[in-house]
Amino acid sequence: MEIYKILEKVRKEKPLIHHLTNWVTIYDCANIVKVLGASPVMAHSKEEVAEMAGLASALVLNIGTLTPEFVEAMKIASKAANKKGIPVVLDVCGAGATKLRDQKCFEILNETRVDIIKGNTSEVARIAGEEVHTRGVDAVEVEKNLLDIAKHLAETRNCAVVITGKEDIVAANGGHYFVKNGCEMMAHIVGTGCMAASVIGTFAAVEKDLVKAAAAGLCCFEVAAEIADEKSSGPGSFKLNLYDAVFKLDRKQIDERKSISEE
Repeated sequence: MEIYKILEKVRKEKPLIHHLTNWVTIYDCANIVKVLGASPVMAHSKEEVAEMAGLASALVLNIGTLTPEFVEAMKIASKAANKKGIPVVLDVCGAGATKLRDQKCFEILNETRVDIIKGNTSEVARIAGEEVHTRGVDAVEVEKNLLDIAKHLAETRNCAVVITGKEDIVAANGGHYFVKNGCEMMAHIVGTGCMAASVIGTFAAVEKDLVKAAAAGLCCFEVAAEIADEKSSGPGSFKLNLYDAVFKLDRKQIDERKSISEE
């Protein structure tokens, strides 16, 4: 896969990425899209989300700080995105923790078209129908094979599925990738998972093959994290260095560091 070409396309086209996202990490999501070279917009009012989605090249939804009213706005935005034909990414943040989160995820999935479902191991397993319980928004161990879960959910929902972890899985009907980049420091700051969803949405805005888009986006984000980690003394400096590393990411760094396989 020619990963850098997709990043180059993001920087050239500067797609508008519409978010209805987690209030805890909204700043981080906006910044990561901006340093990639794209343009973030964080419009959430139900009175304007359809119009904003009509201007965008991708829509990213994140239920991390959900309310029933917020989810209604997500549905309106998603239906507008479906009508326009742009990709919709749903980060099922905290699925498996409470009945409300599960219910609202399934409402979005059943009432609109979602093109990419993204979450950690237990979040995605719960959306796939497994009896698991997420610890807040932190993953818990899942006994079943994660690739099988991802492929089953992708087939059932006719979409791409991303499971993030020490080894990311990106799957859809017909193929899958493993992405093995990243560093331990990513787990020590809040927001890397939400940022990953924004990165995936940004790459999906310029690459029609959504499995390839998600895998390439994760690889770039996690290569940048490795570079940032080498320059950092702790979580605070890591976060600042992460933005710089994404902004300066080049072909040589990606080609030398990428750890991605298609099986």
